[in-house]
Amino acid sequence: MKAEPERDKTIYNSQAPSTQSKTLIDPMARIGHVHLKVANLERALNFYCGVLGFQLTQRYGKSAAFLSAGNYHHHIGLNTWESLGGSPPPAGSTGLYHFAILYPTRAGLADALRRLNTAGIHLDGASDHGLSEALYLKDPDQNGIELYWDKPESQWPRAADGSLDMFTRPLDLTDLLSQRS
Repeated sequence: MKAEPERDKTIYNSQAPSTQSKTLIDPMARIGHVHLKVANLERALNFYCGVLGFQLTQRYGKSAAFLSAGNYHHHIGLNTWESLGGSPPPAGSTGLYHFAILYPTRAGLADALRRLNTAGIHLDGASDHGLSEALYLKDPDQNGIELYWDKPESQWPRAADGSLDMFTRPLDLTDLLSQRS
């Protein structure tokens, strides 16, 4: 298994006038949910509910479903409105790289890995980023997913100037699996 592929690490000036708004977004804003186009709703439900353990909160006939972790209305929406029987976008096209599911603890991420192993789901990668540990995979429609947990902020790697100093190293899956809920 390989770590996440190397990416261009060019740092761009986040204060550039052409890209920086005069007012910043409210710091309490969050990404609320992801809504995915899928080719086969039942197959997607088997993966997200049966393997990952999300709860079905509502279904719109045979074309859409909403899933949650806990009692929230939905974290994931699935639909076939424009994609019934469709195929994933070809490599080299733009679109979503992956969406991420944050687990509250390392033991929770270990449980997710056990679920994936039991279901025979292949991992595309597993990485220690210094501030988080992550598993990378694809759903049945080839949507990229990152399953991760954040390490306590006191453990985040820092450069001499105090800025974050993230890295990508292989994640020890045997050690992760030793975690118990």
